[in-house]
Amino acid sequence: MNPRSDLNGFQHTFWAALWAPEALPDKEAAQAALPEWQTQPGWQVYRNTVLKGCVDALQANFPAVATLVGEACFRACALDYVHAHPPRDRRLLCYGDGFPNFLGRCAALVGLPYLPGVARLDWLWNQSHSAAEAERLWPEDLAGLAAVDLAALRLPLHPATRWAWFADLPIGSLWRAAREHWDDPNPPHWQGDGLLFTRTPDGNVQWQPLSPAAAALLDACAQGLPLGVALDASLNPGPDPVQTLHALLKLGVFARPTFSSPLALEHPA
Repeated sequence: MNPRSDLNGFQHTFWAALWAPEALPDKEAAQAALPEWQTQPGWQVYRNTVLKGCVDALQANFPAVATLVGEACFRACALDYVHAHPPRDRRLLCYGDGFPNFLGRCAALVGLPYLPGVARLDWLWNQSHSAAEAERLWPEDLAGLAAVDLAALRLPLHPATRWAWFADLPIGSLWRAAREHWDDPNPPHWQGDGLLFTRTPDGNVQWQPLSPAAAALLDACAQGLPLGVALDASLNPGPDPVQTLHALLKLGVFARPTFSSPLALEHPA
């Protein structure tokens, strides 16, 4: 027998067994069919420790979801996710990118259609927290630009900027209720809303309500559209695109673009 092939087969078997759900219907028969190493107490301790670590990571990465559904319900759903989707990155801070969609398919949570959106906001907070740093663009940086240059400017987003707009459900309000520990998690108005996440230079993630106009402008800028086009995109859901842009600039949501001189743009070829 080829030792390398034998080791490879064992590693695949070990990995599959590590994440497989517990066999419940006939535990004794299942135990009898297992290889000897899987019946050892040390294996169970190791496996349970790994699974618990992944569930703990999901609870840390999605605290608003855990608050809204309760710890017991959350951990049961999280364990199902771990069995189906083992980590692909050793940094558990990065674990759970598929969890929002998984919650939408979880039978136990079918009566809570807002949970995937709340989970998405938890994930956006996490991305904002762990994103790289970059030099920010402020309102005064654009003060000297001619109108034609300003309209042609493509504004890159700061790496920590994250946002989401939900047209039908008050996902942002529900998320804030959980994260800010409101006495009553029900929003005053059951209507669509959104949130914007930014990060201060000292590393604190901040959130604020997001308007449809601001969401449209950010979406357009994220697509690399010129600022004039992006402002037009925000005009439909909002009456004053320039005011919307100024408010976003004050929050530091954009990274500083490249200028070839203090008042001239470096246009792409």
